[in-house]
Amino acid sequence: MKKVVFLDRDGTINKEVGYLHKKEDFVFIPRAAQAIHLLNNNGFMVVVVTNQAGVAKGYYKEEDILQLHRYMQEELRKVDAGIDEFCYCPYHIDGKIHHYKKDSEDRKPGIGMFRVIEKKVEIDKANSWMIGDTDSDIQAGINFGIHTILVATGYGRKTYEKGKSGYEHYASDLWEAVKIILSETK
Repeated sequence: MKKVVFLDRDGTINKEVGYLHKKEDFVFIPRAAQAIHLLNNNGFMVVVVTNQAGVAKGYYKEEDILQLHRYMQEELRKVDAGIDEFCYCPYHIDGKIHHYKKDSEDRKPGIGMFRVIEKKVEIDKANSWMIGDTDSDIQAGINFGIHTILVATGYGRKTYEKGKSGYEHYASDLWEAVKIILSETK
């Protein structure tokens, strides 16, 4: 069985800029790359699960997401880190592009992206985590039956101020979240 850390992307790994799709606009949150390196070195599979409604809304294409993810991997390699899998949901019920205009179980808080990984590896849910900055991230982790950490970066502080949304831990950033995981995982 594999211990997996599922990471939201925007606001958790990188600074929130709204419909990010260009590498020129990508900026790691401080210590995020090093946090991913720690997960890699401690036997965790690292999976990005990200809602990408910008595709459904016509702001960018799926290829833009793939290019951005390749760029992220290049940057992570510079600190001997990496993402094992990238999953994204291009669908949104309010989309303008017909093909993507639908409700999808892949869209967090749905767990379709998690199930994609579950089909590839046997997940040790007792020692797996979801880290994100929104209620939908936390709810997706809860829905999948894994531990959850809300980070204060991105929309996290606003999510926190609205009131507890079911997360188990609250951390200042991804680095602090990973420290919690390492202290609590067998």
